[in-house]
Amino acid sequence: MAADVHLRPFRAEDAARLDARRPVPGDIDFFGWTPTDAFARRFAADGMLSDDHGNLVVDVDGETVGDVSWFAVHHGPPPHGRALNIGIALLPEHRAKGYGTQAQRLIADHLFATTRVERLEASTDVTNVAEQRALVKAGFTREGVLRHAQWRAGAFHDIVLFSRLRGD
Repeated sequence: MAADVHLRPFRAEDAARLDARRPVPGDIDFFGWTPTDAFARRFAADGMLSDDHGNLVVDVDGETVGDVSWFAVHHGPPPHGRALNIGIALLPEHRAKGYGTQAQRLIADHLFATTRVERLEASTDVTNVAEQRALVKAGFTREGVLRHAQWRAGAFHDIVLFSRLRGD
């Protein structure tokens, strides 16, 4: 039986669970030290949803397995050059099961249904081949490599940029 993957708004207990599982140095998604209660603080401030960024829980069969997020990027003057960049963070024990592909497809469908953006973007480290495959399966198109575009784990890294347009 296939897993029931869906997205839902954060609850306080989701923020606490994900705060307890913060990435550590060496993880592909380690972007530096953050407060140990960063999710809880943000949940208290805005419920993890605002005009320019948001997070939803990735829920599989009733269990919180990670989150999807988005933030506004601009490729020209607002509002016409506005796009949204999506991301995903799954707990390590829930990776490589197809949940990321499903969740990224769901967040893209949700954002196209609830916003006026024409373009969604996603990027990942050039070495994260699993995420690149997941994005393609979720309907994203590889556009190219952005050299030294991301500071992570004490060094600059190249990232691969993907996009999905409303009509794709």
